[in-house]
Amino acid sequence: MDFIENRTFGEIAIGDTARIERTLTRRDIELFAVMSGDVNPTHLDTEYAEQTDFHQIIGHGMWGGALISSVLGTQLPGPGTIYLDQSLRFENPVGVGDTVCVRVTATEKQADTGRVVFDCRVSDADDATLISGTATVRAPREKVRRPRAVLPEVTLHSGGGRFRALIERTRAHDPVPTAVVHPCDAESLRGALMARDETIIAPILVGPRARIEATAAEAGLSLDGLEIVDVAHSHAAAERSVQLVHEGRASALMKGKLHTDELLSAVLDRNTGLRTERRLSHVFALDVPGYPRTLMVTDAAINITPDLETLADIVRNAIELAGSMGTELPRVALLSAIETVNARLPSTLNAAAICKMHDRGQISGGLVDGPLAFDNAISASAARAKGIDSAVAGRADVLVAPNLESGNMIAKQLIHMAGAESAGIALGARVPIMLTSRSDNAQARLASAALAQLHAMARRAG
Repeated sequence: MDFIENRTFGEIAIGDTARIERTLTRRDIELFAVMSGDVNPTHLDTEYAEQTDFHQIIGHGMWGGALISSVLGTQLPGPGTIYLDQSLRFENPVGVGDTVCVRVTATEKQADTGRVVFDCRVSDADDATLISGTATVRAPREKVRRPRAVLPEVTLHSGGGRFRALIERTRAHDPVPTAVVHPCDAESLRGALMARDETIIAPILVGPRARIEATAAEAGLSLDGLEIVDVAHSHAAAERSVQLVHEGRASALMKGKLHTDELLSAVLDRNTGLRTERRLSHVFALDVPGYPRTLMVTDAAINITPDLETLADIVRNAIELAGSMGTELPRVALLSAIETVNARLPSTLNAAAICKMHDRGQISGGLVDGPLAFDNAISASAARAKGIDSAVAGRADVLVAPNLESGNMIAKQLIHMAGAESAGIALGARVPIMLTSRSDNAQARLASAALAQLHAMARRAG
């Protein structure tokens, strides 16, 4: 066990010194900004920082001051030290990647008060002074030796950051004409307008005009310049939206306030719907804190117990969507409870068959492996522990669930327990369908619109 031990007032001699070295990282800067609330763009905005006298992002001055406190509180004098006074001069900045040496030296002792004055200096690798000053502390009188505290791991996650990058990719394309089906609640209407404002979609609002206008008025939203196709109710809105696709007026659908099966009933109608040779499937795109890439989970909303051919289409749809998002060679993990083929567990047989279909060129455009358990699909250490040698294991872009229940639980657990941001889209019809939950906020609908626009443009180009 690692211990932390102090030096009492009686043990300290003039000239005693202690030091630490640290290398400033971008993560240090972000952590300090989160803790302190100091979001000065000099520390966080690369474009702004390049225009300053320093021509780069620099660390907070008090990051160095905190390191001085660290030496005083953990080494000299150490545990039991009470800070009384600190005077610092900030002479040169610390840049990302700079290694600093933090040194404190005892220069004065006051026996009657137990005070000790320290000279403090932070220097760079060339011994140039960055911070200098003095600190006065009350040194401990009693010896303290305690186990060093084990600090919690900290994960930095900018909520929706990957979705913002996705939205930036849409700037290269024109907005997609989109039938917004029954936008009769504030969130669905707001999401459509946000996507319009980001030039991702050109919305056509399909539903009861009076309800749409009342919703907009209540939410303080302007409908100026927007086309409204007036129909009586949600069922009619779904049917009319599908007709707009057939007429060439819409290249995508966005679900509003109606049940998913109500919309899909119109989409999958054998006579008037939007069927293709591909099975329709749903994909959750998730920005999960702590996971290094956007994670897709499929199918969690449409196909209850997919057979082999349906599962193959689910994989094909997900690979195409990942490619539209800019992933050149998506890694697809077919999930089961185990990572070996077992005749008593049908999901492992389906996974093995899908992998063979991929090997024979029946599924293309990505890397496919399975069966894989959830842990070794997303954790490299779990894959190593199981001895799995795979280009997919430990770094999957796509998780293919064996059935709807498991896929839905995976996605909802990541959203509600891991804090993942989500977007949802259905693929396999003639046009992409933004298929969000009625409880999703406008931001989720905006991200879903970005997915649909990128996919629609990729299909048009390819």
